[in-house]
Amino acid sequence: MQHGIHPAYGPVVFRDTAAGSVFLTRSTATSTKTVEWEDGNTYPVVDVEISSVSHPFYTGTARVLDTAGRVERFERRYGRPEAK
Repeated sequence: MQHGIHPAYGPVVFRDTAAGSVFLTRSTATSTKTVEWEDGNTYPVVDVEISSVSHPFYTGTARVLDTAGRVERFERRYGRPEAK
């Protein structure tokens, strides 16, 4: 790794605004806001709208789209192309 060209990599607190959960991890993300963590240290905090705690894929609430029904509706509405 070349010195001086990479961003600083350190502990950052991410706060999920949708679910209200917070977690401490290491990242290159920066912020001017800080928060005092459970260990007594102060870390920069980054607010995110969605994380693995609130994302439908990870929570199991993802919906499956009915693609077959959509194709059938399209064919009824506009007709099926005739074979040559």
